[in-house]
Parts: sequence; structure tokens; C-alpha cells
Amino acid sequence: MTRGKGEGSIFQRANGLWVGRIELPRAGKDRRVKEFTSKDKNTVIRKMTALRKQFEENGDIPSDKLTIEGWTGYWLREIAEKRLRPSAFASVRSHIRWIDLAVGTRRLDKANAATVRDVLTLMSNPPDVDGKPQKPASSTYKRNVYSTMSKVFKDAERAGRITRNPVELVDAPLRNRTSLEALTPDEAISVLLKFEQSPDAYLWATYLLTGARRGEILGLEWDRVTDVIDLSWQLQRISDIDTAPADYEYRLIRGGLYWTRPKSKAGWRIIPLVDPLKTILDRWRQIAPPNPYGLVFTRQTVRGHGVTRKGETVPLDPDYITRLWPLVRKAAEIDKRVRLHDIRHTTVDLLLAAGVPEDIVQEIVGHSTRAMTRQYKTRGNRERLTTAMKQLSASLGYPS
Repeated sequence: MTRGKGEGSIFQRANGLWVGRIELPRAGKDRRVKEFTSKDKNTVIRKMTALRKQFEENGDIPSDKLTIEGWTGYWLREIAEKRLRPSAFASVRSHIRWIDLAVGTRRLDKANAATVRDVLTLMSNPPDVDGKPQKPASSTYKRNVYSTMSKVFKDAERAGRITRNPVELVDAPLRNRTSLEALTPDEAISVLLKFEQSPDAYLWATYLLTGARRGEILGLEWDRVTDVIDLSWQLQRISDIDTAPADYEYRLIRGGLYWTRPKSKAGWRIIPLVDPLKTILDRWRQIAPPNPYGLVFTRQTVRGHGVTRKGETVPLDPDYITRLWPLVRKAAEIDKRVRLHDIRHTTVDLLLAAGVPEDIVQEIVGHSTRAMTRQYKTRGNRERLTTAMKQLSASLGYPS
């Protein structure tokens, strides 16, 4: 009869030594066995009993044959894939590649502070690819890999495979100081004026007058635009929706584009719709080309591609908008490098300059830097938000 994992067996060798052996879960394709010996059978029995208990509690037992790469592969499949949203899973998978490249062949149970430092050192001095030097990883990316390493080794510690998380012994990489660029009120107005007669004007006005994120704007549906703008869904491109955890809420738009919920319910923001954006969107509703998705913003294809026909109305792809924004800056004669995401900083600056309280600013743009409830609950809160949006409009030269 085949023994199950963790049951183990005891036998005596010809030389008289008693042997205890426990079959462990595989690391990838590699078989793993925990084996120990003693001249005393009772010692082996006691050891076997203790290890069986450890196996029952943790689902595994540390073994000197399990490598870091073996554990990271298991961690991705059995833990991360079931825990993380698809976009987050794609990110940690890229982080794991660095860990495996730097220290993957080393024994997991020997991981220490030097293990962590070696990963960070490799990221600062990456190997050449096809003979071409590679740029060092940014400080932000190194911090992200450091955070993933911490989770990987913390779960290994919880599973009883290591005795301590080695990441706790190493300080997180310092983040380089960078000065964020943002549009001034005049530059924001120049963008709106430059595209005043273009359908794109409605899109950029919505960005500037809400401070919403890229996916929140692109995924906005007409039935969520009333006297408020409901930002409870966002548009995302997901390559493999099957990796989503069981509680992940999504709706298919088409192809690899989905509506998904924000990461937390605190991100389900509802902000008042006031002039001039109310008038702008009312005007756009009258002239916007119809689409089967109910989306506020779409585009018509210039040429056919794959299953897409020429002239078909399709959702705006997030990557397409990111590529378009530098052309918009250039057309508006804005020389400084302001990323699309940095429009949110412009909105924050304008709100603060208009005297809007910081807690209301955070509620409008969905920042999570305060431990506060950002749910839309009371009429009093509605009035404060409405006043804030009018102040934002006034800061851009619109009458309140």
C-alpha cells in the first residue's frame, strides 16, 4: 500500500541502524524525503512522531533539498495566485524572476541576510542580455522586490520551512528622491483649450476635473454618470483572468479588457458632478458615438486588426491612452515631462490651492494616506464634496 505524504516509515538497515523516512511534497519535479537515523529504535519513533505532528500543522517539513527556486515556484502557484489580483500577480511574478536569478539554487533553509542583499545587489548590477548592458533597477522597483521577498519568506516561515524571515534582518532599499511634475492651472487650461473642438477634449477635461485614475476614466459607464460620478469600477487589461482569486469581481468588456473593482471598498468613490464638467459631459452624451458597452469614452478604429473591423467603436485601451498623452502635451506646447498619472497631482494641487480641506481632497482622488472612511455616507459630506468640486472648477477659471 502506498503511504501518503507525511506518514513516514521506520526500518532497520543491515548495519543495525534504525532509519526514519518521511515522503514530503515535491519541489517542482524533484522528489523530497526527510530521513534520519539512530542506533536506538525508540529515538527514531519519537523523532518520527514529532515530525508527523509538524507535518500535520504546517503541511510540510523543512528539508535540505528544497531550494529557494523550488519554494518560490510553489509560492506562486499555491499562495500568490490564489491571493492576488491578476495585475498584482503579474508584478510579483516579475519580482520572483530576480530572486530566482540571484539565489534560486541555494537551499531555502540556509536563507539569511546575505541572501536578501545578494538579490538587491544583482538588481543594481544586472547581467548583460545578449551582450548588451542592462540598466540598474530603479529604487522603487527594488523596494517592490524587497516587499515581495518579505512575503515569500514570511510564508515559508509560517509553513515551518525556515525558522526566521531573513528579510527582517535587512533594511528596505532607500527610495530616490524625485520631484514630481504637475501641470500648472494655466497649463491645464491650455490642454482644454487646445482640444476644445476635438472629441478628446471631453476625455482630458474629465481627467483634470476629477483627479480619477486612468482605468476609472476609461471604464466609466453612462449609467454611473448622474448628478454624481460613480467610480466603483475600473477598466483593466488582464492577460489571464483564470489567475484571479475566487473573490475577485470582474465583468468582461471584450477581448482582454475587463471592468474590475478597485482594490478595496474604500476606493469605490462617488464624487459630485458639478459645472463645468456636468455641462461638458451632457454635451458629450449628445454627440458621443453609440457603443454596445455603455462606456462614456471609446474610439473608432482606423484600420481592421484581428477580429476588429475598420471603423468599429471599441473601448479605449489603457496602453493606447498612455502613449497618446505625450502627443497631447506636445500639442499643448508643454515641455516638461508630466506623466498621465501625474494629472492627479495637478488636481490635488488645484484643490489644495483652492482651500479644499485635506481630508476632502483625499476622498475625491482616492488616496489612502489617512486612516479614514472614504465612503459616501452623509448629506453633510455630499455638501462638502460639492463645494470642493466647485472650488476646483473656479481654480481653472470657470464660474462656480
